[in-house]
Amino acid sequence: MSNTTTPASGLEQTRRLGVETTGIEIIEESERTARPRDLFWPWFAANVSVFGISYGSFVLGFGISFVQAFVVTVVGIVVSFALCGIIAIAGKRGSAPTMVLSRAAFGVNGQKLPGVVSWLVSIGWETFLAILAVLATATIFDQLGWSGGTTTQVVATIVVALLIVSASVAGYHVIMRMQSVLTWITGIATIVYVVLTLDEIDWSAVSAIPSGSAQQMVGALVMVMTGFGLGWINIAADWSRYQHRDAPGAAIVGWNTFGGAIAPVLLVVFGLLLAGSSEELSAGIVADPIGTLGTLLPTWFLVPFLIAAILALVSGAVLGIYSSGLTLLSLGVRIPRPAAAFVDGVILTLGTIWVVFFAEDFLGPFQSFLITLGVPLAAWAGIMIADIALRKRDYDDEALFDAAGRYGSVDVTSVLTMVGASVIGWGLVVNNFATDAEWNNWQGFLLEPLGLGTYVDDPAGPYWEGPWAYANLGVLLALVLGFAVSYVARRAKVRHQEA
Repeated sequence: MSNTTTPASGLEQTRRLGVETTGIEIIEESERTARPRDLFWPWFAANVSVFGISYGSFVLGFGISFVQAFVVTVVGIVVSFALCGIIAIAGKRGSAPTMVLSRAAFGVNGQKLPGVVSWLVSIGWETFLAILAVLATATIFDQLGWSGGTTTQVVATIVVALLIVSASVAGYHVIMRMQSVLTWITGIATIVYVVLTLDEIDWSAVSAIPSGSAQQMVGALVMVMTGFGLGWINIAADWSRYQHRDAPGAAIVGWNTFGGAIAPVLLVVFGLLLAGSSEELSAGIVADPIGTLGTLLPTWFLVPFLIAAILALVSGAVLGIYSSGLTLLSLGVRIPRPAAAFVDGVILTLGTIWVVFFAEDFLGPFQSFLITLGVPLAAWAGIMIADIALRKRDYDDEALFDAAGRYGSVDVTSVLTMVGASVIGWGLVVNNFATDAEWNNWQGFLLEPLGLGTYVDDPAGPYWEGPWAYANLGVLLALVLGFAVSYVARRAKVRHQEA
């Protein structure tokens, strides 16, 4: 495929119809009009959700003190979004979606391995955010004395799905404009929420939380990294592909990191203070994060809070479904980009209906799912970052779509590295929700042989013992192994490709 598009289907038609028709092809030079600072808007809007406050409860749940949790929060969020920024450099070098650019490291057909993982992660995230929006609506309606039952949940599901799918189908230009508006709405509402709930903080209770071990801090760090930056890393280049090829790489990384990290850092720290002040609040967040946070508010602010919360969740889900559509196309599905986004929207809707109306618990299985997919995603990220670090030139546009080109059909080194790092990583993570997600109890198979933990098959619910059992080292190890092996083993090959 060449790097040209038919004029009738290019930018002018996109602007006339309001729908982006560009799929996975290379963005024309005339359309690369974005500036590095434009990256701030989509990343900030997608991460300013009050859901970030609920992470305070999740972090403290690892049994660490406020100071330890503060360090974990700042380091985990900033580092994970900085890794997204590095992946975003590939977007401006190649002007194509992340999973298409991944073909340079994995081969045109070999890319289907990380592509499937990426698609599942995006589908999981967007469905999770939609579920949160529906559950929050029902809870807030109950607090207002209105009906929060089945009818409310059905209507909320339909409205949330329509908002997410319509924006995702419209595409990049509409999403960028939408995100710049949502940033102000959700940002102001979040500030008001913080002001109204400041008196809920009990510093004596927060400061009395005992310290945990280094292993517990590592476990919390992995959870924060997978929940924030690493959860977005597979789509990071999708939003930088409209950048000028000569945009400074440091500016790409900087604006990506700043936009993605600034709001979550502040929100999670505030969440630590709230969760540390009330055990009842912290426990409620696990069942219904946003709905529980709404219980702290005066009645007059519940509706604005609900609207802002839903818009923030929709904002994040829009990024996910837009990119999952692009990933679907990169896997060889031959349909227009808007249709791909619509297909994923249908899957999102069905997933939301299943969890909201039929599943007894969603947070446990989801976090188990997140850690499981987080391992191969981390391995892919390490390989991709190494590939970006090794390359000194822009990508060969045509070779990204030609299995006979310089990137080849399958890069065996990258594929085997991802598989190997994933297997080792899965052996060093555990299913934190063994009762809720029994299907995932196969993980952690290397902990006992290495003396890092002991599996206890208790009739009341299986669990692990040992200081390193819940540290989930496998995610970090997969990331490091992916980078180190690829950087060393593929150095000569990348140099040959660029010769």
